[in-house]
Amino acid sequence: MTTEPALPAEEEEIDLSDLQWDDGIVLVVFWALAGVVFLQFFTRYVLNNSLGWTEEIARFLLIAVTFIGAVMAVRKSSHIAVEILYRWMPRGLRRVLQTIVDLTAVAFYGFLTWCTVQLAGRTFQMMVSIDVPKAYVYWGVAVCFAAMTLYAVLVAIRHLVTGTSRLIDPERHTATPSMD
Repeated sequence: MTTEPALPAEEEEIDLSDLQWDDGIVLVVFWALAGVVFLQFFTRYVLNNSLGWTEEIARFLLIAVTFIGAVMAVRKSSHIAVEILYRWMPRGLRRVLQTIVDLTAVAFYGFLTWCTVQLAGRTFQMMVSIDVPKAYVYWGVAVCFAAMTLYAVLVAIRHLVTGTSRLIDPERHTATPSMD
């Protein structure tokens, strides 16, 4: 009886060339979240005396990881898309649709930036477990939406200048599906 090796003979190289300084922010916040969740688990189940603030802080850190990660996804053009329809369309139509998608994304992120700025400006509540204004969470989300808007503009410009993207020319972008 023969067994196959657990790892392939040739290991794939990890490409970190598309990382930027702002990707480190999500990593730091993620590990802060992991630490708070571990602290919550440890105090609740080992010490049998849970720290009340850990649940609320973990919730807000999860929100931060989500929105900071969304900024990274916009920058890398790695949000999901319905690609199957694009494969059956002529290239010219794909390019027009890509421009519509890009303009819609810019408008959407810009509108959500405006909405969250309005919400943050009208929020005067304090967090339940610690004496910090809840508006800080909303301001953080507003900053993330503003960054998404900026990156969406840059991605749209890149698509217009180069005339290509993952949706316009999928065969050119199969090696690195997350980059345009």
